[in-house]
Amino acid sequence: MRKPNVLMKLGSFRGVHTSIFILGTFALLISIATLSKFYSIRSLLVADAFCNYNVDLKSEGRNGSQVIRGTVQIVMEKIRKEMSDLRDLPMDSSSPASLLRHSAFLADILGLLESVQEYLPLNEGIGYWHNSEIKAVHPLLKPKQQSDEPADYFLIEEIRKYVKVKPNRLGKQNFMGANGTFNSIGHACFSMKKELEEYMDYDVGEICNDDWKLAQKLMVHGCDPLPRRRCFSRAPQLYSRPFYINESMWKLPDNRNVRWSQYRCKNFTCLASNATHKGFFKCADCFNLTDHEMPRWIKNVDIDPITNLTADFLIPEVLDIKPGEIRIGLDFSIGTGTFAARMREFNVTLVSAIINLGAPFNEMIALRGLVPLYITINQRVPFFDNTLDLIHTTRFLDGWIDFVLLDFILYDWDRVLRPGGLLWIDSFFCAKEDMNDYLEVFKMLKYKKHKWVVVPKRDKDDREVFFSAVLEKPPRPFRR
Repeated sequence: MRKPNVLMKLGSFRGVHTSIFILGTFALLISIATLSKFYSIRSLLVADAFCNYNVDLKSEGRNGSQVIRGTVQIVMEKIRKEMSDLRDLPMDSSSPASLLRHSAFLADILGLLESVQEYLPLNEGIGYWHNSEIKAVHPLLKPKQQSDEPADYFLIEEIRKYVKVKPNRLGKQNFMGANGTFNSIGHACFSMKKELEEYMDYDVGEICNDDWKLAQKLMVHGCDPLPRRRCFSRAPQLYSRPFYINESMWKLPDNRNVRWSQYRCKNFTCLASNATHKGFFKCADCFNLTDHEMPRWIKNVDIDPITNLTADFLIPEVLDIKPGEIRIGLDFSIGTGTFAARMREFNVTLVSAIINLGAPFNEMIALRGLVPLYITINQRVPFFDNTLDLIHTTRFLDGWIDFVLLDFILYDWDRVLRPGGLLWIDSFFCAKEDMNDYLEVFKMLKYKKHKWVVVPKRDKDDREVFFSAVLEKPPRPFRR
């Protein structure tokens, strides 16, 4: 007959065996779920009752990865405690094999859980919850829910690699004060997933596809900025040396210096001709440098025969408003760079912002020896606050533009324009009934009016009007 204390030990062993089995099963479930990033983490919450660990996924911003790490840590602590209790139990000669078997089982489970920790991001350690002296980290470097990761939304590997945060190699802040590099894409890229994945589907280190038109479509529809690519951009097959600066301003460039595959016209002669169906309608004559472009802003060309007024201001009279003060600026217009070319003759340096709407406007501006800025209306202009002397716009802000959008654009231009700088609204046109509403938008800037004129637009049976103005940004804050 067995001794009573032996029976009591066996009963305790059975209880230990049951708890070990439950803990082991739960640990295996945790391991499988953690190793598979595509499975839902919320399903693990059902097992929380086994270890009396309740976690609210919504509280304090804790995400699924943190729940996993916390649960794994608690399970590991419980297993260590069970192993410690087993070692502390008094043993007789009949039970060592059973104890060793249970201890080996727990040790295997513990090793598995420790290996699982290696698969979780280093910055999601358990100390993340409890350490109150954590250094400030950029929000994108903090643990995020899987569904919030931009990389998880796309299938093309190059997009996934691009949008992932790139932590600094040494784990320290860089000279810019950031913990890593945060590559950005436009919010509309997610709604244009198919087009973006087509754009980013290329072989690294090879020649890019001839897809600038697809890229521009993405930009115009809000996928702006676009991600960088790791392929070499296509160039014209027979690129020739550009003309020297003393002849490039008023001479059509060499046709060999443009890729014409995405345009209706296949050469500059076609673009400069009076032919219709050239692939664009805004600035239809602006490739005609001799007849159409050369007189602009130097001579009064379009004078209303009835009112004897014109919406065209001349460069010399505008520069005389602030003699010697206008040196650098931005031209946000539809054109081939003629305004910047003329301003250059007055020692004023301008950047011309434009996209290629049916014609190679950017190439044309660059081949004339000027600086094009390939940017859409969707993003703010890439200049720092209070830095520009002049902003000029023509054939761009018209009656098609939404009032709220116009508000955002004007405030952004105000941001980069220095106090005392000039905003030149050149031949803005809209329907007569809308003009007063648009004028109120321009008035909200509270700029000083140097020139302000409204002129009938005769080609639309007097249904539309032109508005031009030269306005000066005041110093701020305003004095009360």
